[in-house]
Amino acid sequence: MRTEDVLSAIATGLWRWNSASGEVSLDAEAARLLGLPAVPVRLSQSAVRSRFHPVDWVEIQGVINLSLAEGTLAEARLRIMTDDGKVQRIVRSRSRQYLRGEGYELVGTLQEVPEPQPGTASAAVHSRVTGDWRRSREAFLLDAGRALAEARSTAEVLRVAATLSMPGFTPDGLAVFGVEGDRLKIIGYHGYQQGDEGPFLHMSVDTEYPAAEVVRNGRAIYLPSPEEYAKRFPSTWPLARRFHRKSWAFIPLVVGGRTMGAWMAAFSYPVAFTPDERSVLTTVARMLAQALSRAGVQETERELATGLQRSMMPTVQPDIPGMSVAARYVPTGGGLQVGGDWYDMIPLPSGRIALVIGDVQGHDVRAAGLMGQLRIALRAYAAEGHHPDAVLSRASRFLAGLAEQWPDGDDGGITEGRFATCLYIEVDPESGTLDIARAGHPDIATRMSDGTMLVRPTAGGLPLGIDPDSDYPTTRLTLEPGELMMVCTDGLIETGGHDIETGWQRLRDAIESHEGTMESLADALVQAVHGPSSHHSTGPLADRREDDIAVLLLRRDPIEVGCDPVEGTAPRPIRRTVLSVPQTEPEQVAIVRRQLRELMHDWGDNEQVDAAVLMISEMASNVLLHTDGDALIIAEIVGRRGARRLRVDVADPSDELPHLRRPGEMASSGRGLVLMEMLAESWGVDPRGEGKCTWFELYEPGSAEEEFEGEPAA
Repeated sequence: MRTEDVLSAIATGLWRWNSASGEVSLDAEAARLLGLPAVPVRLSQSAVRSRFHPVDWVEIQGVINLSLAEGTLAEARLRIMTDDGKVQRIVRSRSRQYLRGEGYELVGTLQEVPEPQPGTASAAVHSRVTGDWRRSREAFLLDAGRALAEARSTAEVLRVAATLSMPGFTPDGLAVFGVEGDRLKIIGYHGYQQGDEGPFLHMSVDTEYPAAEVVRNGRAIYLPSPEEYAKRFPSTWPLARRFHRKSWAFIPLVVGGRTMGAWMAAFSYPVAFTPDERSVLTTVARMLAQALSRAGVQETERELATGLQRSMMPTVQPDIPGMSVAARYVPTGGGLQVGGDWYDMIPLPSGRIALVIGDVQGHDVRAAGLMGQLRIALRAYAAEGHHPDAVLSRASRFLAGLAEQWPDGDDGGITEGRFATCLYIEVDPESGTLDIARAGHPDIATRMSDGTMLVRPTAGGLPLGIDPDSDYPTTRLTLEPGELMMVCTDGLIETGGHDIETGWQRLRDAIESHEGTMESLADALVQAVHGPSSHHSTGPLADRREDDIAVLLLRRDPIEVGCDPVEGTAPRPIRRTVLSVPQTEPEQVAIVRRQLRELMHDWGDNEQVDAAVLMISEMASNVLLHTDGDALIIAEIVGRRGARRLRVDVADPSDELPHLRRPGEMASSGRGLVLMEMLAESWGVDPRGEGKCTWFELYEPGSAEEEFEGEPAA
């Protein structure tokens, strides 16, 4: 008797589906069950699909893909529809796949299933794999995928896996096995006591244990009962028996076609592992494998970055006499978590300290390599005793020659050179003197003893590596007792879509409002840029740009001064800035005006601020116009807020004293002293040994000139 006759006698149809051609062959019984004439027929895939309920067709696609992945039978219940959209019957399909060239062929059977009556157990079982169950499964998989995608470490991935609540069935014991050489290792587990993993820690992949077999064969193993476990794996069943589980699923973790381990899900109640349940477990295992692989790569990169940071970033020297130092390096640019930003502290032969901060163009391995070599070169030039300008000039020639010879890793050719910005500061701890040379880097900022922050303009040259013969002029500033200096890379200023102006304003708010130690201030600056509050203060640029951050803080310790023994009063706080305007750079008068506005940013009378800016601009311009020397400017605010005095001194090398004149309406000069007579509370011209000093004073509303009588002039 033929097989077809036997199957027909028990009302079972036979069908074949060729995935390559999309053709489906039905015998007479299979055609009848699909609502077609009871004769053998060949149909297209779309013609057969039209006979099924649309939801069931989607379901059987997932079941077939699962069986292909596991190498198991594909089983599904299908509703056969009439032409008017009613359910004609329910059939059960069982099939197995066979590879055929580039595709595969499914061979299976169809058998009618009696329609379950409402309220019966079979109806309840059938309904759990349709309708709401399917929707909850899809929602669960979306949520699980999102949670696993956001995990950034192996520990986070395992925590997410342990909290997944699968629709209709949830494992209460989980374990993830990895492969190390020819042995299994437990990456993590949940639902077991510490120490339970002991027998499984160094298990060979040749062991007759379900996880080991899954790693060897790359196919899932489902054990619905303890009896099934004991029958298939008798040698390792005693290891699992003591945990009193009822069902187990061991699923391969596959990434890029390679089995990297196995995932065990254990249940304290019997689970039949229906196609729907296996589909959920397999999908979760795929997402888990991707998440573990991604986390492993990120942890390797972080470990490499940490090693590079430790080797390239020095520890700041905490015992500089009379000074305190703090530093931070925050990699935020993505990719390899170390780039071209760096800072350094270099002891000099003179007993002084050099502070260096810089940023090599780019955020990749090449930038990190150039940064390391440039840092070593700077240390060598500084150790030879060169002045700041000479150190940067030599470093620029070094980088220009080095970058030109960097080979391209793709074709072995020569790539374009890169540049680096840099700020080199030679610090005298005894006097607080700062000799600054700048190569295209952001200026320094200082916080004065009363908390006011000023961005201090300094002379500078091109970034290192652009012009080997570039010059780097030196600017000298003095850090007064109690004042703090901050230098940083542009990541601290511009991250978050800020430009140079709004970025400095954000840092000004953080610095001036901070009260605490140097270390807490360094943390506060980073938080202002990358903390939660930074997302509420994005800059004017369209994108929220991210970049590495290096920041270095230097504070000159305040001098402990008690109350005046005669007067019994504490000294008034002082706010001071010193500037020089060379004859060859008259454009720096604009910088002078901006510095004075920053110095008076909290002055009580805006009209007085405008008057002070007008007078200082007139005084500096007169020096450049009527003398042959540079203008040296000192602006100082003394007193407590609400009762302060502003004094501005502009010195020049000329001995010729100005005279107060009354210029006519058409005169082109002679109005400088007239303005001071009209706007200043007091003013004067004092001769000095070489040259003279023109000065004016303003008193904040609420203060009086008498409060400052007898105090020495600036």
